[in-house]
Amino acid sequence: MSKLVVDNPWERLRRYTPARIALGRAGVSLPTKPLLEFQLAHALARDAVHLPLDDEGLTARLEAQMWPVVPLRSAAGDRQTYLQRPDLGRRLDENSREALERLATRGARGFDVAFVVADGLSARAVNEHAPSMLAAIRPRLEAGGWRIAPLALVEQGRVAIGDDVGALMGAAIVVVLIGERPGLSSPDSLGLYLTYAPRAGLTDEARNCISNVRPQGLSFEAAAHRLFYLLEEARRRKLSGVELKDESDMKTLSGGTEESTNFLTRG
Repeated sequence: MSKLVVDNPWERLRRYTPARIALGRAGVSLPTKPLLEFQLAHALARDAVHLPLDDEGLTARLEAQMWPVVPLRSAAGDRQTYLQRPDLGRRLDENSREALERLATRGARGFDVAFVVADGLSARAVNEHAPSMLAAIRPRLEAGGWRIAPLALVEQGRVAIGDDVGALMGAAIVVVLIGERPGLSSPDSLGLYLTYAPRAGLTDEARNCISNVRPQGLSFEAAAHRLFYLLEEARRRKLSGVELKDESDMKTLSGGTEESTNFLTRG
């Protein structure tokens, strides 16, 4: 009697990747188990897009880490508008703009770096990972004497909203922590976007991105190592984006001597 499920000879490779390979087949279709797993992953990805930002919980956790938090909103009034009008998610609403202008009049300007936490397309990623990421990068900045702005927590925000926030705070560099578009194996992926001299009208070639920050992807410690390298280089060279390359793998995570991980550059 023949087997109902035909095995895939690549099955042993599955231990090395979360990608959906070597799932086997039953007739001309998938076996029931991987089919149900796919449907679950699709549901989790859709839920991540619509999950609301836990602004109260995040504020409490961040303030416990001694971050002064400024709550803000984009010009997208609700989630449906946010999804249909990306342009509105890229700029602050009037109340938020006025709140930052009031901070500026009280002397809250002229920072080396401003951090913006925005829900993006996966509030789950931000709810779960933003405090851990900020906790990983902050000691490096404080040891280096960086002047850090109050943290902006933005609802219905996209990456470019950091340009508004950074400009109004007078920050030399802005870093946006944002939920990335959910994938079928990563509904909780956090992205970090760095921009030197933020201002309205910048486009994506002016930014550096560190992607897939989460426990099953790039660790918080490794992401903090990369981010701090880019921050230092952006400040030193006064630029970011396509002109600033991530060469952080030339150094060990402990910040020791330079060590290339690229066999092409080894002697």
